[in-house]
Amino acid sequence: MKQPSVWASLAPIVFLIVELFFVVRFFGADAMDGASQLALILAAGLGIAVSMLVCKNSWHNLETAILDNIRSIGSAVLILLLIGMISGSWMISGIVPMMISGGLKVLTPKLFLLAVCVICALVSVMTGSSWTTIATIGVAFVGIGMALGYSPGWTAGAIISGAYFGDKVSPLSDTTVLASSTAGASLFSHIRYMLITTVPSFVVACIIFTIVSLLHTDTGVAESQHILDALHNTFNFSPWLVLVPVLTVVMILLRLPAIITLLCSALLAGIAALIFQPELVAGMSGLSGFSFKSGFMGLARCYYDGTAITTGLPELDALLETGGMNGMVSTIILVFAAASFGGVMAGSGMIRTLTEVLIRRVKTRFGSVAATVVSGIFCNMMTGDQYLSIILTGSLYKDLYRKNGLEPRLLSRSTEDSATVTSVLIPWNSCGMTQSTVLKIPTIDYLPYCFFNLISPLMSIIIALIGFKIPQAKKSPADGE
Repeated sequence: MKQPSVWASLAPIVFLIVELFFVVRFFGADAMDGASQLALILAAGLGIAVSMLVCKNSWHNLETAILDNIRSIGSAVLILLLIGMISGSWMISGIVPMMISGGLKVLTPKLFLLAVCVICALVSVMTGSSWTTIATIGVAFVGIGMALGYSPGWTAGAIISGAYFGDKVSPLSDTTVLASSTAGASLFSHIRYMLITTVPSFVVACIIFTIVSLLHTDTGVAESQHILDALHNTFNFSPWLVLVPVLTVVMILLRLPAIITLLCSALLAGIAALIFQPELVAGMSGLSGFSFKSGFMGLARCYYDGTAITTGLPELDALLETGGMNGMVSTIILVFAAASFGGVMAGSGMIRTLTEVLIRRVKTRFGSVAATVVSGIFCNMMTGDQYLSIILTGSLYKDLYRKNGLEPRLLSRSTEDSATVTSVLIPWNSCGMTQSTVLKIPTIDYLPYCFFNLISPLMSIIIALIGFKIPQAKKSPADGE
């Protein structure tokens, strides 16, 4: 096997970009329902053909790389299915509707986006999970925002900005631990150093959300009252329902595995649904009256097929509708397709070829950081998985930083400022696919409003250009310089 050339490495990428251009143009919001999956598979096929015919790579090597990549996303697939269970059970039990009701009573339209961003940040710091934050209170905030007259894109932007800020700075976050360990930096040193770029990015995002909230003219007061009335007429709200999210947070703080936490949360919400919303659960079964059979069937359908609740308000019915585990199928197929494409790009050596083009001319502090940021975003686009992007970026640049006398924590920070936060902005990345599915908002619709995620890579480059608190690390004797 010979190393692929730059042009050979670019062929699958250019082909994929052209495909996705036509997919988005022709299918629009339905692009993720099959066309994008096909585009990724065809691009992977081209990558395989180029690698085998031009670079003389063996199918065994490529197949191994694809399977390794797919194996790495196995837990993510289980998490997606469990999030589908949570979306249905938290809705039918009345947990999310009660959050919406409480939010409409407390949150003011003039500070709504700022409050959403800050609250999601706090929850994400405590839980260490942007996915869990978005799948729970994030869903409720979308409903509140619609009632207050905010477009779904703006609300989702505030949710994602806050959730990913908290995810980045939380010591409980798996991406934070992964970035620091890959770069060879201590966890808390990495977090403290990351605040230099993360806090300014978050402050700028909060200022933007504050200005937009203050300029918001449609208060949606009349609409809010109609929604409140419909919610109270449909669900039986009880303070005991709060136990489910509280216990979920406790399990996260105890650092139980994400799969166990999400499964327990879904089961607890199912029990709460049987206790507080028996009529709604029975209605899901298609049988008349609540019984053991209707309760069992209704809850099973809620977990698998999601919810379809009639409140009398069509716009509220659409909000309360969830897809359950079945609603995650197209997203899971997209994840597998993206993992296959990423496996081909990594196994063929194409990603390394393209990254080495950047590395060859990198000599300065600014160049090192800029190349890392660009590579983090590039890997997110090519592999479709933020974890693989973090590992690839950290591993590829580790020696370069050492040779250039730059500290490992600068590499870990630059990796997080790019690979972690931009994953949710890419429609075919596992993060982008998941959040658009959970929030029921296409990635392209919320992308312009995720200010924290958009500003972070730029802030990382600006701080490197200024040279603020970027000391030179001592070079080891092995460097020979």
